[in-house]
Amino acid sequence: MQKVLTAAEMHDVDRLTTEKYGIPQLLLMENAAHAAARVICEKLGGSVDGKSILVFCGKGNNGGDGAALARVLWQQGADVEVCLFGLVEDTKDQARANFGILQKITDQEGFELNQTDLAFEEITSLEEWLEYDSLNFHCDDPDVLVDALFGTGLKRPLDGVYEQVAAYIAAYHAEDAGSGTLVVSLDVPSGLDADNNERIGMNPSAHVTVTFTAPKLANVFPPASNFNGELHVENIGSPCELINETTSQVFVAEKQDACEWLAKTEFTSDSYKNKRGHALLIAGSKNYAGAAVLCGGAAIRSGVGLVTIAAPETSQLSISSRVLPEVIVSGLASTDNGSLSEDAFSEIVNFWENVDAVAIGCGLSSNDESIKNLVLKIIESRRTPIVIDADALNLLSPFDLQGSDELPLILTPHEGEFLRLCGQNKGPIEDRINTVREFAKKHRVILVLKGERVLIAGLDGRVVINPTGNSGLGKAGNGDTLTGIITGFIAQAVKMHIDIFETVVAAVYFSGTSGDIAEEKFGKRVMTASDVSECLADAFENIQR
Repeated sequence: MQKVLTAAEMHDVDRLTTEKYGIPQLLLMENAAHAAARVICEKLGGSVDGKSILVFCGKGNNGGDGAALARVLWQQGADVEVCLFGLVEDTKDQARANFGILQKITDQEGFELNQTDLAFEEITSLEEWLEYDSLNFHCDDPDVLVDALFGTGLKRPLDGVYEQVAAYIAAYHAEDAGSGTLVVSLDVPSGLDADNNERIGMNPSAHVTVTFTAPKLANVFPPASNFNGELHVENIGSPCELINETTSQVFVAEKQDACEWLAKTEFTSDSYKNKRGHALLIAGSKNYAGAAVLCGGAAIRSGVGLVTIAAPETSQLSISSRVLPEVIVSGLASTDNGSLSEDAFSEIVNFWENVDAVAIGCGLSSNDESIKNLVLKIIESRRTPIVIDADALNLLSPFDLQGSDELPLILTPHEGEFLRLCGQNKGPIEDRINTVREFAKKHRVILVLKGERVLIAGLDGRVVINPTGNSGLGKAGNGDTLTGIITGFIAQAVKMHIDIFETVVAAVYFSGTSGDIAEEKFGKRVMTASDVSECLADAFENIQR
């Protein structure tokens, strides 16, 4: 998991890099320029030789990064034009040094604008910009347009000339622009507040954003993150120790987390079903047998040794005839309307001895108080971690239970269910990250809040943003699939003594990756929850590469 830093924390890391380790700020800026240049070269097929590149710079350090990048790209053979919105004499410190270098290069005798592949202009007003824009610069439709106007320090909306320039950049990104120009932002697309996932005003979209040292909230959490395009987090020389010492409790999940979890649960020569965990799914009802089928199918594909679905006996045949044959389906006492009866509790208790993780809720009927009492009994009598989803969440709303470190409760609500758990009827949720953190800490649960970007909150205050997945996962049944994957992963983790929070993070990452593979294969319009479950094998292979 990679820490997500605020602008202030990032500033402290930069400062301490110099004060504590003696690494000059100018070197950090040079490293940032070379890192961004490497990304641009990669996106252009390995070289910038002969490519036209337009760089827009503000007066601060983000602009200084842009100036250094422009020089590096020029030295690598690109035709580069730099526009500083301000005067060099108004810039400071490392930015001033890099603008000064550009100015000295282009001011050399015989180094005239129409004879060179490096141009540098200072624009100080909206009028100058409009005049300069009307000349279409010195290259129409550049191969690359670099946005280095504002970085992590912006706190107010763009206005004046900056707003106009942002609109100019946005036009190049538009799908109907037809220019083929690659738009690259440094740190964050200009106009975004790095510490805010909401837009604060006008900002362009980038095809690629190169941020340095650690991601910021606007890089990884929507809607702001939707303007970043492909995100690259580049190390520019600050020691990892400084990042780890920050107080941030916000993280973004990484492929490495999933890889490490796979390594911990690898199949060995002596692996067999009883060594890989047993997942029990209390799921299904007369009208929702499909939810149990989806949950069971996903669980058995997770690598777990055994999966048992405990369902109302009136739904047993419907489920067993559709679920994968490797899944055991056990009938429990049921009511006349096809849901579990309170008598089912004693039958469920019989499973405790040989079960490592339990899920309850997928397709469960929530039509009477007796079902709520049954769910409460199961949770209060648990001997394993329990994943609570769907109607089990609704039955427990507003939520007033307490989980524990030893036998954690894992809640997997979507936004509407979460609002009900909090005793609210209307949304949206304000400040999603802090809200899920406080809920998880208060009730001592692991909370998986589904949405455009899934959040996983732990008992200790950590909140992890999951970067995988897409809107095709918003269709019916995908919640059941996610519950199955999480429960299967937890059963393995219990058997192999692996941290449950890290396991949930890995499960969500894999589920999202399966969704992304399903999107590639079928498209968002066509993909189903069954497709996502079947793509789990591809996700394992993809992440292990």
